Amino acid sequence: MWNYRVAQSLVFAIEEINRDAWLLPNLTLGFSIFNSGDSVPGALYETMAFLTGWEEPIPNYECQPSPPWAALVGDTRSAVSIPMARLLGLYKFPQVSHSSSLASLSDKTQFPSFLRTLASDLTSSRLVAQLVVHFGWSWVGILAQDDDYGQQSSSLVIQELGQAGICIDFHLHVPSQPSLEKTEAIVREMGRCTATGIIVFVSNLSFQIILQGLLGQGISGRVWVSRETLHAALALSIPGVSQVLQGSFSLLQRTSQVLGFPEFFARLRPARTPEDMFIERFWEVTFRCTWPRGNRGPVRNSSGAGGIRFCSGNESLTGWEYPFQDVVKVDVGYPAVYSIAHALQDLGTCEQGDRTCADPWHFQPWQLLHPLRKVHFKTVDGTEIVFDANGDMVTTFDLLQGQKTPEGLFRFVRIGILNPQASSGESMMVQMMKEDFQLSHVSQVPSSACSKSCAPGSSQIMRQGAPHCCFDCSPCPEGHFADQRDMARCLPCPGEQAPSPARDGCRPLPEIFLSWREPLGQALAAGAVARAAAALWTLALFLRRRRARAVRAAHGALSRALLGALALCSLSALLFLGPPRAATCLLRRAAFAVVFAVAVSCVLAKTLAVVLAFRVTRPDDPLRVCLGPRASAAVVLGASSLQVLLCGLWLSISPPVPHRDTASEPGHVVVRCQEGSGAAFYCMLGYLGLLAAVTLSVAFLARRLPAAFNETKLLTLSMLLFCSVWTAFLPLYHSARGKATVAVEVFSILASTAGLLGCIFLPKCYIILRRREQNVPARLWRGCGPSGDGRTRSSRAAVSPGPCHRPF
Repeated sequence: MWNYRVAQSLVFAIEEINRDAWLLPNLTLGFSIFNSGDSVPGALYETMAFLTGWEEPIPNYECQPSPPWAALVGDTRSAVSIPMARLLGLYKFPQVSHSSSLASLSDKTQFPSFLRTLASDLTSSRLVAQLVVHFGWSWVGILAQDDDYGQQSSSLVIQELGQAGICIDFHLHVPSQPSLEKTEAIVREMGRCTATGIIVFVSNLSFQIILQGLLGQGISGRVWVSRETLHAALALSIPGVSQVLQGSFSLLQRTSQVLGFPEFFARLRPARTPEDMFIERFWEVTFRCTWPRGNRGPVRNSSGAGGIRFCSGNESLTGWEYPFQDVVKVDVGYPAVYSIAHALQDLGTCEQGDRTCADPWHFQPWQLLHPLRKVHFKTVDGTEIVFDANGDMVTTFDLLQGQKTPEGLFRFVRIGILNPQASSGESMMVQMMKEDFQLSHVSQVPSSACSKSCAPGSSQIMRQGAPHCCFDCSPCPEGHFADQRDMARCLPCPGEQAPSPARDGCRPLPEIFLSWREPLGQALAAGAVARAAAALWTLALFLRRRRARAVRAAHGALSRALLGALALCSLSALLFLGPPRAATCLLRRAAFAVVFAVAVSCVLAKTLAVVLAFRVTRPDDPLRVCLGPRASAAVVLGASSLQVLLCGLWLSISPPVPHRDTASEPGHVVVRCQEGSGAAFYCMLGYLGLLAAVTLSVAFLARRLPAAFNETKLLTLSMLLFCSVWTAFLPLYHSARGKATVAVEVFSILASTAGLLGCIFLPKCYIILRRREQNVPARLWRGCGPSGDGRTRSSRAAVSPGPCHRPF
């Protein structure tokens, strides 16, 4: 009965146009309604009769009354419209369909005279696919009618879904001819499949049969997506089917609102339209009555024998609205009639400048085809009517969802707007909205996926032999992260970052260096300051007691230079604490190398002075010039200058720079100073080691000097300790990692400084402070002679220029 209501919308549109004083004012439109019987043979037969003007059509023979036919409106199904369009296309006869949506009908090569007041399946299928993408589904099933409509539409959707990365769980073909056996097989297959979202491209009858089968098997929880709302509306006549359809989605093309059509339809009476051959059947189905045989007029008795209810013809259609009339669009023929009327007006007023004008009373149908394609107008309610280059109507769609109100009523709720003409770069524009009635919110869209979504911190592991939408979730390995859901693989964290405990992101690695604030740093800093203070205290003591025999015998100038160098050596260790900077990296090794070179040079000068003092016994010995202060100063400056030169070359060629090391200690960033040139660094250390080795050798050779003058033994002991510390430093330095390397270096500096300071100056401080009797000249003289017998004076005369009387 839907088709009869559509036909009445055509009649209503024609009568409305005929009453319009502005649209075709001097022309009255007529019409004829042909019954195709929803079959291809019937449609072709009626089309030939329409073209020839004979009830028994004769091809290529025309007997048309005046005025001529303008266009044909119909048919409903694409399978019926296609042969009609092929036939009408031979004569370039305009055909405007209100319901045929097959994508191939947009091909103007095959169907040059076909137009339609709706979008093609190509557009609606693309919208359905993009709607699935919008819902976030990745696993869907497809039901397709086994005809051109189902095959073409499902093929278009599969292509769109494939480009979006969405997998197909099943693609079932529903036979066009109902078959109980095949329907049961389809229902069983749907029961085994896991896809929640199902896209439907089937006829109304097939959809109802499948829903009945699902209800019989107790299968529910499916979400139906269809490009036609009529499916769901007609299926609601099945008892209990609303539970299955709740949550289903469908598209509804936005068309004009036909004002006054419900009132026009309610005034229909069989007696008023005796020429209408279809009204009797419509009346019987609507009011469930039967016309008395041979009597179409009013009857007295409303019931006959056997309880049969007779139709009186006076029944009122008021209140007998079609189910869900607001969404099934029984007035779809209205814009088709108005398009033809506007084309006729454009044909008569010559508004199409590129075509010859024609008299609306005398024209060939092909002359109307061009203005019909170019029509562009607005209906009474403001809806814009325009065709694209393929003869398809340019329109937008409403997104409807089947929902139940709190009162238990089933309604189709408009939840969004879909615009196929989205701007470039957008596949579809979806605008979600809310209805202003009892439902305060849009129902949640259930998910449809083969596998559960992988949370951040894990990645997808494909199942062997399954589509890419079916996967398992695996936690990210060490050092990798996944900050989004359903990531195909985990990503490695960038440098100096590590994954969070949940591995859903990266965070900066903690920096480690020898800090002032940690106990080890504080202990080393305290040791450095204590040693520097001890050196400075000893220096102050030597300055205060500079006339004491012990100070003068210890080569006071060299001792003071050595103490100052040892104080600086201790303080240079502080440069190794705290975060490395460019300035501290430059000063660390350079200051350490230079001040230690000065300290070792002072020890070397002291050792050489002692050795030469006991070896030069004659006044005319040429080595006597080496016993003066200038010779010692030359030794210190010469030995130190070479180290300064090496450091200068190192800093100018490849200086040390701050370096962030992520490999030494996993999970941390070791901030340290990179040596720059390794060769220059080891040349500096090698020179310092050579200087220490020479000093140790000279001191070792002087170990047999008189026992009373024990400074050479102390010098030997101090240099032996110094060399031992730095010999042990090298393997420890290379085996240590992280801040331990800096701690080893600082400890070596402090240990060698303490060895020099303690071995050389601690006994002298003890003599100066606690054994003052040893500072008197007699004591010193007795200790300086080569023997303790009566030859002291001769010995004293022989060594009078020596250390006992003229200390350096």
